[in-house]
Amino acid sequence: MTLIAMTIKGLMLDPISNSPIVVLKDGEEKVFLPIWVGIFEANAIALQLENIATPRPMTHDLLKNLIGVFDAQVTKIVINDLRDSTFYARIHVSLGGKSLEIDARPSDAIALALRMEAPIFVAQAVLDQAQTIAPDETAEDRLKKWLESANPEDLGKYKM
Repeated sequence: MTLIAMTIKGLMLDPISNSPIVVLKDGEEKVFLPIWVGIFEANAIALQLENIATPRPMTHDLLKNLIGVFDAQVTKIVINDLRDSTFYARIHVSLGGKSLEIDARPSDAIALALRMEAPIFVAQAVLDQAQTIAPDETAEDRLKKWLESANPEDLGKYKM
């Protein structure tokens, strides 16, 4: 499976449904992948992106703390599949010399990857299947225009 390293371009709201979208980008900013996420997951991602500390651990902070207590490491997360307009992800964990893969929603995997400083990857097959954005003018303007006219079912809507 060919994996493409991605980072977070940002979070935005779908102008039609007011649903949060996390936008991933490749290293050269040639491909952007929008993924619709839940409001709570978007909040967890935004808190980490903006380095905002909460008075008590949020769910993804708790996961980070548990992983640390067990002396494990998140080595990467991979958005590995797109079926029936739903993205799928795997969290890759190293624990005591073992490599484990844990099924996860992409939004949760991304929120955890940010906290663990783990790389984010998307399978090339997912990028081939999903509606991605290849900018040829200013990326942000094109992305906004494209999302305003996009149909979420064509993009791979995130389902709770």
